[in-house]
Amino acid sequence: MRRCAWPLLRLPARAGLVPRHGGAAAPRLRPVAAASSSSSAGGDGSSRAPDTSLFVPVPLKPVGDAAEEGVGAELTRPLDKGEVLKNLNKFYKRKEIQRLGGENGLDARLFHQAFISFRKYIMESSSVSADLHIILNDICCGAGKVCLLGHVDDLFPFFLRHAKQIFPMLDCMDDLRKISDLRLPPNWYPDARAIQRKIIFHAGPTNSGKTYHAIQRFLSAKSGLYCGPLKLLAHEIFQKSNDANVPCDLVTGEERVYANEDARQAPHIACTIEMCSTNTPYEVAVIDEIQMIRDPARGWAWTRALLGLCAEEIHVCGEAAAIDLVTELMYTTGEEVEVRNYKRLTPLTVLDYALESLDNLRPGDCIVCFSKNDIYSVSRQIEARGLECAVIYGSLPPGTKLEQAKKFNDPDDPCKILVATDAIGMGLNLCIKRIIFNSIVKPTINEKGEKEIDSITTSQALQIAGRAGRYGSSFKQGEVTTMHRDDLVQLKEILSEPVRPVKAAGLHPTPEQIEMFAYHLPDATLSNLIDIFVSLSQVDGLYFVCNIDDFKFLADMIQHIPLNLRSRYVFCTAPLNRKEPFVCTTLLKFARQFSRNEPLTFDWLCRHTKWPLAAPKNIKELVHLEAVHDVFDLYLWLSYRFMDMFPDAVLVRDIQKKLDDIIQVGVCNITKLIRSSQSAAAPGTAAVVSENFPLSRTKRDTRTVSDRHGAKSTEALSIAVEVLGERRAKNLKAHRSATRQEDLKSHGRGSLANRLLREGLLTQEMLRQLESEWQDQHRNGRYGLGSKRGDQNSSKEMGKKKK
Repeated sequence: MRRCAWPLLRLPARAGLVPRHGGAAAPRLRPVAAASSSSSAGGDGSSRAPDTSLFVPVPLKPVGDAAEEGVGAELTRPLDKGEVLKNLNKFYKRKEIQRLGGENGLDARLFHQAFISFRKYIMESSSVSADLHIILNDICCGAGKVCLLGHVDDLFPFFLRHAKQIFPMLDCMDDLRKISDLRLPPNWYPDARAIQRKIIFHAGPTNSGKTYHAIQRFLSAKSGLYCGPLKLLAHEIFQKSNDANVPCDLVTGEERVYANEDARQAPHIACTIEMCSTNTPYEVAVIDEIQMIRDPARGWAWTRALLGLCAEEIHVCGEAAAIDLVTELMYTTGEEVEVRNYKRLTPLTVLDYALESLDNLRPGDCIVCFSKNDIYSVSRQIEARGLECAVIYGSLPPGTKLEQAKKFNDPDDPCKILVATDAIGMGLNLCIKRIIFNSIVKPTINEKGEKEIDSITTSQALQIAGRAGRYGSSFKQGEVTTMHRDDLVQLKEILSEPVRPVKAAGLHPTPEQIEMFAYHLPDATLSNLIDIFVSLSQVDGLYFVCNIDDFKFLADMIQHIPLNLRSRYVFCTAPLNRKEPFVCTTLLKFARQFSRNEPLTFDWLCRHTKWPLAAPKNIKELVHLEAVHDVFDLYLWLSYRFMDMFPDAVLVRDIQKKLDDIIQVGVCNITKLIRSSQSAAAPGTAAVVSENFPLSRTKRDTRTVSDRHGAKSTEALSIAVEVLGERRAKNLKAHRSATRQEDLKSHGRGSLANRLLREGLLTQEMLRQLESEWQDQHRNGRYGLGSKRGDQNSSKEMGKKKK
């Protein structure tokens, strides 16, 4: 889930300011990097033609008041609307007029839209201004005569005036370009440019001690700031600092915890990176996971911290792939970068064999899946073998993740297996001996909403594999392999490739810039303002404009609610997962009540979420509880921005902790919830789970593949899927054979039916229907001896074809 939000009133819009002493050097331009097709930029500094498809015309109502009609008619005569329409159409077809329109910013699209509006305005108005009335009359009267009284070209000034009324951006395009000019981000932070900062880059892989050394300097400083990508990481540094008798506050989007009882700010702060202050001076600042500066959605937060933190020393931690970009960015600020390289502290071995069966699991194993369904399937199969497993995935509350990690790490706990998503890649300290990739392809949703299958990158594979054999744990060496044999070759290939260098840093529009846009375009929606801003924005080759799809989604969702621009902007930056309908609906209700100036009280929230809630009885209820937890997070996030309207943060935090405990109970009993869900599934909708491997591997949609290896990997992936299909057929055949043997041993058909019923794969109604159909077909002779022989012959024919 997206746990970030653009900060309000944190980043002043100073694009375009003249560099002061110690300001940024002129950037070196190079080809532009973009997060998506919506992120555009002009790296050469020239003005690009705007995307006019984003220009929404402002509707102008035809004039109904006939006050001026008498003036025009008195000076000339009433207009013949039929003649007026003929001459307007002549005006539209004139090439000279279209060329004049282009010179005034009207491309073919805008020219057509403006003309349609202009014609409608004239034809449907009971009166027009006196000067336009006279021009139209002269054109109509002079039509077809040798000595023309008027010409259709005379309409152009009136047409252009109308076009600028419905497209107000035409009159202020230069101002809009200046506001959206993002080519000198270092100059947005004069406080940072006023001091000479020392930049130290701690580069190394996972488990190399790079962050440890940076944190040691953080703890020894008189004042310090830690900026991390996750609440879990910020909370870990907060605890370590206070345990070391270094008072440290915790600041996240949802809460602020003071080290001092009197709520005085401590000299050290651990925060999520979006919440860091660029105005407060520190002796030392630590920016963790700097490679995320390239993240399509959150990269702007790392850019802002790197360029804007007002600290004497800035310790940057992350992959070596980001060294060149950080060095180039610091070159534009006139600051040098000292690089300290680290090697992994414990060996990591890629095994030559795959796991192939869950029967081969050992204590300390972690199976990494890339979907919740795989998590559910694998965890159930593990516990069916009498093993206990911990479960960690992204949408779990932080408290539940920590408890599951604690359970797995505890040497006295019988739980020795972990099933997790790539959420374990950062933020959790885990005692893992062996990482097992259940799959090496990760399902994603592209910008069109289509499901894509994308191989994990080298960076992702190293981040996850590196969790094995953590320094200081009971396992002195890490191992990594795959669940399936055919995936192992590709995993070795991925891990052996160099990590792609980080090419560009993310940027985003600030609240002040959007406000200035709104001043020039008061009738545009917030979503449309953002679109126009990104369309006109200019960045040099070291930067890209971050993806703003989530922002636009929320902006469109609450557009109909009357809110001022600042409040609307804050609601649109709320950290929520737009795939969760309950959370989105709650935000909508929050915004609606906020617009009525009615406080969102604790009682109101309890009624809306039906609190108190019981422990989940199936997976659907567990997912709902996770969504309610996100709603509480949303309330707390808004309470720090609108304290008067969300007044009960303390009470909400209390019930959120209770909800965390309830979710923990559900996760501990996750296999029972899965069984319950399948038993309660409607006929025909129960998911069949293989006893050996998750079937989700064979359900991949290979129609849309976005693979970094290109056509070669696409072909390899297709072959892999075919191999998986063959393996599934073999497994299914073996499974059926085992089932038949088990049937024979039990001397009856009832055992198979009972087992299918027990597993939720068959309902009583389906069983009765099958029995009825079997009896009907048996009576009709369809299952006689001849039929069996026919089936056998058919099977032989099919076998020959396969061979």
